[in-house]
Amino acid sequence: MREIVTLQIGGAGNAIGDAFWHVISHEHGVDYNSGRFVGTSPLQLERLNVFFNATVSRRFYVRSIVIDTEASTIQRLHTSSQLYRPENFVAGTESAGNNFARGYHTDGAEILQQVLENTRREVEAVDSLQGFQLLHSIGGGTGSGLTSLIMESLVEQYSDNLLCNYVTIPSPNMSQVVVEPYNALLSTPALVNNSHLTFCLDNEALFHICNRNLKIKMCGYEHINHIVALTMSGITTCLRFPGQLNAGLRKIYVNMVPFPRLHFLIPGFAPLVTCTQQQFSKGTVSELVQQIFSSNNLLCAIDLRQGKLLTAAGIFRGRMSPREVDQMMTGVRNKNLNNFVDWIPNNIKTAICDIPPRGLKMSATFIGNTTAIQTLFQRLLDGSSVMLRRKAHLHWYTGEGMEEQEFIDAQQELQAIIDDYRSSAEMDGDGGGGGGGGNGNGSHDGSARPSGAAAGGTKCPHCGE
Repeated sequence: MREIVTLQIGGAGNAIGDAFWHVISHEHGVDYNSGRFVGTSPLQLERLNVFFNATVSRRFYVRSIVIDTEASTIQRLHTSSQLYRPENFVAGTESAGNNFARGYHTDGAEILQQVLENTRREVEAVDSLQGFQLLHSIGGGTGSGLTSLIMESLVEQYSDNLLCNYVTIPSPNMSQVVVEPYNALLSTPALVNNSHLTFCLDNEALFHICNRNLKIKMCGYEHINHIVALTMSGITTCLRFPGQLNAGLRKIYVNMVPFPRLHFLIPGFAPLVTCTQQQFSKGTVSELVQQIFSSNNLLCAIDLRQGKLLTAAGIFRGRMSPREVDQMMTGVRNKNLNNFVDWIPNNIKTAICDIPPRGLKMSATFIGNTTAIQTLFQRLLDGSSVMLRRKAHLHWYTGEGMEEQEFIDAQQELQAIIDDYRSSAEMDGDGGGGGGGGNGNGSHDGSARPSGAAAGGTKCPHCGE
């Protein structure tokens, strides 16, 4: 089996990771509190070891390293569930203080070897490592600095394996830390050069989904973490349940990334509506397809109409007609040819799994590689440039061993990725579309479809009612 090792780093990474384990443990019939299998179908066990390890006593625990520079932030996870292996908790003695330099050079560097040792132990225990899944934010010091340090080491030690990042990107309208633009800027080189798949998440878009789509009054991050977890569950459906053609990280990488540097993906999920709205929903494939291509359902605050899609994928869950899914997805491209690049002719991928998420009859997860993401990078570049021009707060970083030139180099890297996406949008049909473009326009996955293994539960997946 092709296993994945997860590293959840910093406060945001651990919160998202815990929500993810809540969701997929239920789908696989594993009790979150005890780690015991309580499912009813053998299909729930068939690929359980992609994310879980089993003990001699048939208790399961997640193959995850829980990391933070401050111990207090991960103590709750230590006591809340037996899904976590105690030896896999790695904590420092002092917070990185929202400072990339402390996460990369000082506080984070002190625990790096322990992180790598725990990772090596998990890697050696698996049969065939598929890759690593890193959950983190790039606004804080640990999620940005320590993650960059870890990624460099993973690429050096496990060069044949893929790195997949789920990254929470700071938004100026939701910012709580003044130096977030610096941290995000300094994280860019590691993400561009070391990550293979980077799923971009944006707190602003997630809060808008809760307020606008779900009508939830926000008082914390619990709801938005659950939305991210549902989306991650959809993205990893092809890895966790049998019968899927697109069954590995590398196949996702080949289909979604036309050039190695252009690996920044926008995820989306549908349906994202209130319980009342759900009662009036048609519950059709056409409705799902319409929703996943709407910017209101994207987990990143960008407008797809401001760029062109290089590649796109729709992962559908629930009982539906493969032919109908093919027709709907192909129809989207044919009706919106101007919103797709013309040098990758077959750039829409679809996958289908009969097992829906908890509380839903059907759902769809969107993955898009769009040139519109340059607006997000431009936002990060502008935010850091304003402060760097006046050298504001720079002393906090230079005092930890960094140089001003590192900021300038990071800005050049960020500008380069903006230019790469811009040139891809402007490239005509003769410009070539190398790498791993689409794999069949509207080609559906999975002739063998598991039946209802983990469809249980009637609660709304968003509000719990």
